[in-house]
Amino acid sequence: MKPTVGDTLTPFRIESVSPDAMKDWAKFLHDPNPIHLDVEVVKAKGLGDKRINQGPANVAYIMNMLMNAFPGGQIVAMESRFVDNVWEDDTVETLGKITDVEDTGDYWRVTCETGLKAEGRDFVITGKAVVQAPKNGN
Repeated sequence: MKPTVGDTLTPFRIESVSPDAMKDWAKFLHDPNPIHLDVEVVKAKGLGDKRINQGPANVAYIMNMLMNAFPGGQIVAMESRFVDNVWEDDTVETLGKITDVEDTGDYWRVTCETGLKAEGRDFVITGKAVVQAPKNGN
């Protein structure tokens, strides 16, 4: 099915950002920053009273939405603007809207506005992405 300008993408939702997942992300990102691991460090830096999720994890939520929307697709470009932090136990949900569709002959080149919202707050990430989506949906 051809993607259509104006269509919204099915959101990807995380009910509760896990501090245990932050520990895992810290390991495979090689990111020992204590704001992801130690509440006391977050407090000492004046950044709140909860651990802060890694930026790449937040972007990955948006990438999950895109890959679910375009099975077999490939993200070929992505811009992300980090507007606010995501803290442990936050509920977050992605948003996406198709803003352009180009027929390249072999695939659809789909441009989307993207974002991540934390429940009870506004956007924590805004951006856009371009996905190369197969015409057959696989």
